[in-house]
Amino acid sequence: MLASFATLLVFQCLGEGITFALKLPIPGPVVGMLLLFFTLVAYPPLLDRIEATGSELLRHLSLLFVPAGVGIVATAGQVRGHWLTVILAVVVSTLLTLAVTAAVTRAVMNWQNRQDQQNRHTDGDKKDGEGDHA
Repeated sequence: MLASFATLLVFQCLGEGITFALKLPIPGPVVGMLLLFFTLVAYPPLLDRIEATGSELLRHLSLLFVPAGVGIVATAGQVRGHWLTVILAVVVSTLLTLAVTAAVTRAVMNWQNRQDQQNRHTDGDKKDGEGDHA
């Protein structure tokens, strides 16, 4: 578990380093997650090594929001005159997130349906071909 946790931290640190070196306007952990994603696509056995640790971290995800909540409470005075802007930003970002999630879900479902149809078509050809040889 320690090695897989270290692997996750390495990807986060790589993301931080890339973001800092290239002065990207994207948070380092997001870049690190993208790097991890592409690494998992290229090297699927890595998933078996980090899956248990990732699942354990997700079980305790709510604890990771405590610092953010404290930060919001601590800076509430600075936002006092900008509540309309904050509420608008939250609503717009939520709607945008829902729209992107729906689009990605639809695309994945369409892709899975095409894969299922291709597999059924391929399986049907094999069954038809089996009858010819008997």
